[in-house]
Amino acid sequence: MLEGKVAIITGGTRGIGLETVRTFIENKAKVILFGSKKDTVDKAIETLKNEGLEVDGYYPNLNNFSEIEKTLEEINNKYKHIDILVNNAGISANKKIEDTTSEEFEKIIDLNVNAIFNMSKAIVPYMKEKGGVILNTSSMVGIYGQASGVGYPASKFAVNGLTKSLSRELAHYNIRVNAVAPGITNTDMVASLPKEMIEPLIKTIPLGRIGEPRDIANAFLFLASPLASYITGVILSVDGAARN
Repeated sequence: MLEGKVAIITGGTRGIGLETVRTFIENKAKVILFGSKKDTVDKAIETLKNEGLEVDGYYPNLNNFSEIEKTLEEINNKYKHIDILVNNAGISANKKIEDTTSEEFEKIIDLNVNAIFNMSKAIVPYMKEKGGVILNTSSMVGIYGQASGVGYPASKFAVNGLTKSLSRELAHYNIRVNAVAPGITNTDMVASLPKEMIEPLIKTIPLGRIGEPRDIANAFLFLASPLASYITGVILSVDGAARN
């Protein structure tokens, strides 16, 4: 479905990001994964190599625009074009507001919102001529909010706003911009949350299970592919019909 395409996936070293890397490679894309540091990038590359999958990797600071620009220039020089960007890097939070410091809130916004702005701004020049796809990871809490940890849903509401606005701004370049809003998904990020937060949420899922990373990766695959050529500005919920 992605043969001949070059894709960059941030937060690609674990969880949903790593599974999306795997899914894109299986669908014949050339994939470059971004991680937060060298050792996690190297580990992800080694994991995929052992599966017979070839991938490239970088670890730029996503809050340093000039560093991103240099990295994208290097990638473009190597691959000659960049067709797909998946902005997946992010962090969660569940502290009550009275226990959350301003620094902790800013850290969430920096990675979950500002990094998407930086990556999207830097990628546009490489997509303006022939079009492209920008995909963002949102969340079900970016639609419904959550009971504790205000920074995370606030950041995902912002992701939705970026997605919808950029879809309109960039449409004349044939750059499609969409987001996937996962529900509860079986990743290490979810595993770190307290049971008293997760178990009541699972009971609200009509399909009776939490999502798997491949469920989310398949949604990204669809939106990145020609099958979604007339879809832009959409926040695609992949949550088993959970409605909180």
